[in-house]
Amino acid sequence: MGVRLMVVDDHRLLAEALASALKLRGHRVLAAAAPAAGAAELVITRAPEVCLLGTAAPAEPGVFDPVARIKRERPQVAVLVLGPVPSPRGIAAAFAAGASGYVRHDERIEGVERAIMKARAGEAAISPQLLQGAFGELLNPAAQPDDEGQRLLQMLTPREVEVLVRVAEGEDTRVIAAGMGIAPSTARTHVQRVLMKLGVGSRLEAAALAARTGLLDRAGPLPHTRAHTETTPGA
Repeated sequence: MGVRLMVVDDHRLLAEALASALKLRGHRVLAAAAPAAGAAELVITRAPEVCLLGTAAPAEPGVFDPVARIKRERPQVAVLVLGPVPSPRGIAAAFAAGASGYVRHDERIEGVERAIMKARAGEAAISPQLLQGAFGELLNPAAQPDDEGQRLLQMLTPREVEVLVRVAEGEDTRVIAAGMGIAPSTARTHVQRVLMKLGVGSRLEAAALAARTGLLDRAGPLPHTRAHTETTPGA
């Protein structure tokens, strides 16, 4: 028997793709919506059996406030969090807010569906691997605190770091292209790669993440404006 669902995620394409896949499997999707900022109001109004709520930063303070509000006003709605590999703090925060489970963004549709059925049945829906990883990190914490800024910096190429700094300084695609001596299409491609690697959905989110983690301080000053030499996204 199909489940009455809502899918809410800041990444509209992800929300719509997941909603379409669940419809094909016989579920009734009441809405596939973005951004997640308005999730609580929408879920409270539509009252699905299960809500899949996306987040890109499960450890951020207040990120699960919508979950708490939904459970307070519609306690019968089971909320499944969709997100990246979480820290123990992220998992704990999700369940503390009232979530019924946590599903990774890269989970196969079969795994998402199993989590949905568990959540509707009132069971905790989280993979054993995530639980094992969380307990392992709690029992054996790293000797040194995680330097998120350094970790993010290592994920990006020098060119992508420069693009991120320019984005954080408020430059649009045309100005980025002129400043780096590349075509606007190439600049646009670099920006999209940076957003994808950082796991954020907008330039504003990327700039905020870079500032919060100290990545901008590590990146150093921008180089001087270059001559326009690049013409293809692969350059």
